[in-house]
Amino acid sequence: MRQVIPPPGEFRADPAEPPLQSRPRWPTTPLGTATTAVVLAAVLVVSAVLAIGLGTAVIGPHETVRYLWAAIGGGTIGADEVTRYQIIWQIRTPRVLLAAVVGAGLGVVGVAIQAMVRNALADPFILGVSSGASVGAVAVGVLGALTVFGVYAVSAGAFLGALGATLLVYLIAYSRVGVTPLRLVLTGVALSFGFQAIMSVVVYLVPGNEATSTVLFWTMGSFGAATWGSLPVVALVVLAGIVALRCFARSLDVMALGDETAASLGVDSDRLRRGLFVLTAVMTGAMVAVSGAIGFVGLVIPHIVRIVVGADHRRVLTIAPLVGAVFMVWVDLASRVLMAPRELPLGVITALIGVPVFITLMRRRGYLFGGR
Repeated sequence: MRQVIPPPGEFRADPAEPPLQSRPRWPTTPLGTATTAVVLAAVLVVSAVLAIGLGTAVIGPHETVRYLWAAIGGGTIGADEVTRYQIIWQIRTPRVLLAAVVGAGLGVVGVAIQAMVRNALADPFILGVSSGASVGAVAVGVLGALTVFGVYAVSAGAFLGALGATLLVYLIAYSRVGVTPLRLVLTGVALSFGFQAIMSVVVYLVPGNEATSTVLFWTMGSFGAATWGSLPVVALVVLAGIVALRCFARSLDVMALGDETAASLGVDSDRLRRGLFVLTAVMTGAMVAVSGAIGFVGLVIPHIVRIVVGADHRRVLTIAPLVGAVFMVWVDLASRVLMAPRELPLGVITALIGVPVFITLMRRRGYLFGGR
């Protein structure tokens, strides 16, 4: 019997199975980055307008655009429209914009962390940053600390918690050979469980339902507290982080080949990993400070984007923020309307979507981290 040898780059576990070429496959030719970005930007604008108008009180797209134009361009509205205008401009617009900003940031941070540790399962949760931010927010909310920050005390606690978790993970993972990806991931996973245990203790020891609701908010995520005051800071941090990571695109491509190969090509992986760790921690802390910890976005979005545009980090870091923004806008809308007037936690919806999507990716023959 003649043995069938698969072509280079193709692995077949069972020779009796049909070849990959006979099965439906995802497109492997990267789409044009500019075209994809323009299309996604248009989809994001349309999605934002629809999400701003939809909710318990439904406002049509035409009226929504008119109210937005009145707020931005200084137009006039009728006295009987003041309530609807306030719903659009004061409540929903900052919330939808915050959802877009956080979605974009989580998508980019997921790309950076997966490249940094060369692990397809990596995201801010894996490295303990999100859990640390949640602990900081819960501690401030329950204990009443950081009152000097006023209404932003809880957000400040979340940001400081993220930075503290980052420092702790780095110090524990550090060894004589530097910070290796494996030690970084294992340390982050262990500390994530530790942070979750701390939050459970807080719920157990603090009487009343306040601690429970606070922990639920910071572990499952919500944009219900979005305001125009909290939006500029996180938007600036996320935008600056996206630009900075885009500048590291070539280095991320090289580092994905391994530390030894990267060193031979002039890239100091250990130094780059430290810089990326700090940058992603700052971005994650800023996002968790205003939205709580939202899972699966930073895990699934990078994989979907790599399938569509390829593994080149210049393309991935251009498309991932747009895909993440569109995704999070619709997730937030679903959280508001599926069980109105009550809101579902964002983490519930992202998990219900992310789990089957990720399982589908894992079962796809030929799919590996960074592409086929």
